[in-house]
Amino acid sequence: MRKVALRNLAAHKVRLALTLLAVVLGTAFVAGSFVFTDTLQHTFDGIFADQAKGVDVRVQPKQMQSLGVPLDMVDRIAATDGVRAVAPAEQGPIVVLRDGKPVQTGGAPSFGMSYLPPEQSIAAPKKFVAGTPPAATGEVAVNNGGADHARLHVGDHVKVLIPSHGTVEVTVTGLYDLASDSGGYIGMLFPAEQAKQLFTDGQHVAYVDIAAKPGVPPDTLRDRIAKDLPNASNFKVLDGDQVRADLKAQIGQALKFVNYFLLAFGAIALVVGTFIIYNTFSMIVAQRLREMALLRAIGASRSQVGNSVIAEATVIGLLGSALGLIGGIGLAFGLSALLDAFSLGLPTGALQVLPRTFVVAILVGLVVTVASAYVPARRAAKTPPVEAMRAEFASTGDTLRWRTVGGAVLGVAGAVLVALGAQHTGKSAAIVVGIGSFALILSALMVSPWVSRPVVAVLGVLVRPFGAIGNMSRNNAIRNPRRTAATAFALTLGVMLVTAIGMLGASAKASVGSVVDQGVKADYILAGPQGGALVVLPLGTAQAVKTVPGVAEAVSMRGVAAKVGDDTIGGISPDGPMDHVIDFSLSSGVSRLGADDIMVSETQAGKYNWHAGQRVGLTNVDGKQFTFTVAGVYKDTPLLGPLVVPDAVYQQMMGLALRADIIVLVKAAPGTDAAALRPKLEDAVKAFGVVQVDDREQFKGQQGKQINTILAILYGLLALAVVIAILGIVNTLALSVVERRREIGMLRAVGMQRKQVRRTIYLESMLIAVFGAAVGVALGLTLGFGFLSTLSDLGLGTIVVPWSQVIAMLIGSGVVGVLAALWPGVRAARTPPLAAIADL
Repeated sequence: MRKVALRNLAAHKVRLALTLLAVVLGTAFVAGSFVFTDTLQHTFDGIFADQAKGVDVRVQPKQMQSLGVPLDMVDRIAATDGVRAVAPAEQGPIVVLRDGKPVQTGGAPSFGMSYLPPEQSIAAPKKFVAGTPPAATGEVAVNNGGADHARLHVGDHVKVLIPSHGTVEVTVTGLYDLASDSGGYIGMLFPAEQAKQLFTDGQHVAYVDIAAKPGVPPDTLRDRIAKDLPNASNFKVLDGDQVRADLKAQIGQALKFVNYFLLAFGAIALVVGTFIIYNTFSMIVAQRLREMALLRAIGASRSQVGNSVIAEATVIGLLGSALGLIGGIGLAFGLSALLDAFSLGLPTGALQVLPRTFVVAILVGLVVTVASAYVPARRAAKTPPVEAMRAEFASTGDTLRWRTVGGAVLGVAGAVLVALGAQHTGKSAAIVVGIGSFALILSALMVSPWVSRPVVAVLGVLVRPFGAIGNMSRNNAIRNPRRTAATAFALTLGVMLVTAIGMLGASAKASVGSVVDQGVKADYILAGPQGGALVVLPLGTAQAVKTVPGVAEAVSMRGVAAKVGDDTIGGISPDGPMDHVIDFSLSSGVSRLGADDIMVSETQAGKYNWHAGQRVGLTNVDGKQFTFTVAGVYKDTPLLGPLVVPDAVYQQMMGLALRADIIVLVKAAPGTDAAALRPKLEDAVKAFGVVQVDDREQFKGQQGKQINTILAILYGLLALAVVIAILGIVNTLALSVVERRREIGMLRAVGMQRKQVRRTIYLESMLIAVFGAAVGVALGLTLGFGFLSTLSDLGLGTIVVPWSQVIAMLIGSGVVGVLAALWPGVRAARTPPLAAIADL
C-alpha cells in the first residue's frame, strides 16, 4: 500500500503540483509572519541595547506625558555617593528642511539631542566616520543613514525646524555611525548648551541616565538614588537591566499587534488553502473509487485503503510545508520591501529564521493537509467494493438535507448575534459580532451546496446568449453542488474580507468628510504633513497667519491631557473663540469660558455624573490637582473630544515642553475672496516649511490618502487569499476535466468542436466564480455593518457601502473565473474522443 500511495503521487504530477501549491501558499504566510516579526524584534533589540549601553541607573517620570525630571533633581542625583557621571536627556523631535521642504522619513523619527564628549558620556563614544563632533552653537552631527536619506554632507548648511522654537540654521560638522542605521531615522547631535535651549523648558529634562563609579553595583546605586529622591512617587528609578527589559517589552508589545495582524492573514490563507486541499482530496477519492474497490477486492483492508490516502496527504503536507517555509522567508523579505516602499520607516536587518518557525510551519502544513484528507479517506474506506466498481466515477451521494438544516439554524443564530452586537459599541459588542460572524461563515459553508443550485440557475441568464453551450456549462455547475460550493467558497472568503475592508475604508472617509462638512466652519485648515513623524505645527504658525489681511479668525487647536482619578482624558484647547470656526451644539450651560471653566462632552458628563455649574477636580500630567467649573456640556463630536479648556486652564495643565498646536482654523473676513486669501496664507507659513494650507475638500482628501495607504497594505495581504482561491478554481476544474473525461470524449465524438469544449469550461468557471463572489459580498456587507456599528463611538458614525467596488468585484470575479479556466479548458479540448470513450 505504501508503494501504491507513492506511485499514485508520481503518476499524477499535475494534480500533485496543484495540491502542493495550495499547501505552500498557506504555510508560507504563517512562516513569513514569524520571520518578519522576529527580524523586526531582533533589529529593535539591537537598537535599544545600543541606546542603553553603559547605563547603570535611569531616573524617569512614571507618566509618559510628564514634564520630565527637574534640573535641581539632576544636580541632587549627581551628588549622590557612587555616581560617576550623569547624562540628562535633552532631546526632542525635529524636521530637516531641504530646499525649504521637509525631508520625509515615513514612520521613522527625526530627533535632535545633546552631544556629550567622551569624558562626560555614559555610553560608548560615537564613532565618527567623517568630520568632527559639534563644538559650538550652530554645529551639528548627523547619523550616516540619516545623512544619506537627507542628502547631507560635512560642511552643508541646512535649516532645522524645532516645533517649540521655530527654524534654526545649522552646519553639518560630522557624520557618525549607528549599529542599526536604517529605516529613515535621523539623529542630529547638537552641542549640550544649544540642545538644552532648544529641547527643554529650562527646568526639566526627559530622563536622566547615570553611570556608577567602579566597584559600585548598579542595584545598590539605584536604591541609594531612590531613597534620596524627593517626590519619589512621581518617578521610576531603574537599573540598566530594567531599562533594557522595559524597552524590549515595549517594542515586543507593539510588534505583538503586527504579529497577530500578519498571522490573521496567514490563518485566512490557510483556511482558504484547507478548502482547496479538502476539495482536491474529495475529488481524487471520487475518481479513484474503482481503483480502491479493486484493491479491496484483492484483499486490501479498509484501514489500508484509508491509510494510503492519508499517506499521500502526509507526503504532500511535508513537502508543501518545507517549500512553504522557503517561500515564507522570501515573503518576509518582500514584505519588508513593500513596507519600505510605503515609507513606514521600519528598521531592517538580517532575516531571523528561528527553530520555532521551522516547527510551526511544518506542523501547520502537515496537520492541515492530513486533516483535509481524513474525511475523504474515511469515506473511501467505507465504500463497499461492489458498489464502487458499479459507480460511474461516483461522487458523494448522501443527502444535503441535514447539512442544510443545520446550516440554516446556525445562520439564523449568527444573524441574531450580529444584529444584537451592532446595537452597542465597545469590545464586548465587537466580540458578540465576531461570534455571530463566525457562525454566519460556517452557515454559508454548510448551506452553499443547497443554495448553489437555484443561484447558479438564476446566474445562467449570463450565459444564455451562448445557447446550448451556455446551458451545458450551467448544468455542469449545478450537477455537483458540493464541488461547486467547495470551489466557490475559497473565493467567497477572499471577497468577503475585501468587501468588509472596503466598507471600513469608505465609511472612514465618509465619517471624516461628515465631521469636516458638518463641524468645520473655517475656510482653511493649517496642518502638518500627513503621515510624517511630526504631528504638530511649529510654534508661531497661528500668529503668522493672524496678521494676514483678510483673515477674520485664526484659532489654533492645541491638545490637552488630564486625569480624573485613574482615568486619563484628552481634549482640545482653542487659543480664542471657536464659535466662528467650529460648529457644535450645547446640551446645557454656556460655551463662553472663564479662566477656571471647562466644557465636557455628553458621554464624559454621563460617565462621571457631571453637570453644568458643578465644580470638578482635574489632575495635570505632573500630579498637581486643580478645581474647575463645568460651564457647559456639548453633544459628542470628534472635533472636540471629551474635554474643552480655555487658554488659562491650558497654561496650568500643560507644561511649556508639552504645548503644541495641532491645527489652525482660519476664517476669512466678510467680503474677502477665499481663493485670493490662499496665496497670502501660503506666503505667511512658507518659512516653516511643513505647514500645509488646505481648504475643507483638500483636508478631507489628505485624510483619505492616509486611509488609502492602510487599505493598500491590507489589500496586498489579502491578495494572497484571492490568489489561493483562483488556484483552487484551476485545481478543481482540472480535476473535473479528468472526472468527465468519458463525457467530454462522447461530446467530441458526436461533433462538439474543441473551441466549444473550451468555452463550456470557461463559462462554467465564470458561473462558479460569480456565485462565490456573490456569497462573499453578502457575508462581507453583513460583517462590515456589524463591526462598523460597534465602532461608532470612535468616530465611525457613517456607514457606507462602496457599491462601485462591489459591482467591480462581481465583474472581476467573472473575469477571474475565465482566466482560471484557461488551462483546464485547453486540456479538456485536447481530450482524444476514442481514447476517452474506451477509458475505464
